[in-house]
Amino acid sequence: MAVLVVAEHDNRSIRKATLNAVAAAQKLGPDIHVLVAGHQAGEAAKAAAQIAGVRKVLHADAPHLGDFLAENVAALVAGVAKGYSHLLAPSTSNGKNVMPRVAALLDVQQISDISAVEGADTFVRPIYAGNALATVQSKDSIKVITVRTTAFDAAASSGGSAPIEAVSAPADSGLSSFVSREVSKSERPELTAAKIIVSGGRGMASGENFTKVLEPLADRLGAAMGASRAAVDAGFVPNDWQVGQTGKIVAPDLYVAVGISGAIQHLAGMKDSRVIVAINKDEEAPIFQVADYGIVGDLFQIVPTLVDELKK
Repeated sequence: MAVLVVAEHDNRSIRKATLNAVAAAQKLGPDIHVLVAGHQAGEAAKAAAQIAGVRKVLHADAPHLGDFLAENVAALVAGVAKGYSHLLAPSTSNGKNVMPRVAALLDVQQISDISAVEGADTFVRPIYAGNALATVQSKDSIKVITVRTTAFDAAASSGGSAPIEAVSAPADSGLSSFVSREVSKSERPELTAAKIIVSGGRGMASGENFTKVLEPLADRLGAAMGASRAAVDAGFVPNDWQVGQTGKIVAPDLYVAVGISGAIQHLAGMKDSRVIVAINKDEEAPIFQVADYGIVGDLFQIVPTLVDELKK
């Protein structure tokens, strides 16, 4: 049977997390469909049709789907589920909101945050903040799955030519309503999609130091800015910068951890980075256990020196 991927999009374009979920779906079989649920989301549906490996795009368009309210989207996904063996979504805020509801409506278990596909019914997922990997097997007729996006290389966003099929959306559940959205705007790359990330921890001592010390380094590298939970809880930076088990999961080409000790919750969110550079005055800090390169010393001296060297 076919595999359905629930797309993450903004009603205009497909987000990269969807490409990672499609890559995971490709390990389950060649017949991959993508569901685009939204309002006036024709451009997003066209973009989904161009993803390499996608055989069909289901496009549900209705005003009450425009803001991806979980109750409405879950009802839609459950309604089309009978034609599929697997239902996948990225393990993002939206995916974590929608897919448990889908599983409940279908009376099956959810398989969360998979990092590998061993077979049609067998998957690997991290547990204990990523310190252990569990291999799980499901006997449910329909597998409802969220995908750890950093564990799968993104499928190509072009090269496909899938047909787009309109599907009707169920009526508005009336269980929730969209009130407002506050979106932080930045000229920097989006954290979960950035190829380079510069992150600061409690060792930064203040939010002002993030601006004075870390931003010049991020500017020089063209990097996104991140932070540990300790720095966020201390009020140094906004919570949408948080990297870790309770923040964002990232896997950039380069991750620079400055003044971050390396609690397991933080490591769970960034240890899949290709190259990790750690700067910390404590040579026993756990971050050095996962770092490819480590510098022991005063970050307030090392980082400005590094910025000066990058200017040459």
